[in-house]
Amino acid sequence: MTENDEKLLAEFEIRMRQLMYLCDTLKEENALLKQQLIQRNVTIESLTSEVEELKAKYDNLKFVKSFSSENKDDTLQAKKRLSKLVRDVDKCIAMLKN
Repeated sequence: MTENDEKLLAEFEIRMRQLMYLCDTLKEENALLKQQLIQRNVTIESLTSEVEELKAKYDNLKFVKSFSSENKDDTLQAKKRLSKLVRDVDKCIAMLKN
């Protein structure tokens, strides 16, 4: 092996070690990013369910307030909604009996 070949081999070995180190570093970073993504997804799911609960509570509050409203249209709409809910419950009861 000539001196030039030895230099090339040494340079190749150095570059290979650098690439291996870079690969290990990127693997660690990738694992960290995956963990962060999982945490973010859990947070998003939690917040989404909380938003849905708050929307339901808000709709219920609007529904209740519409009965105490002096506005006839609001009261009429609330009564229609209540009638629809009662009909839906009656349908469910009828289906359970069959």
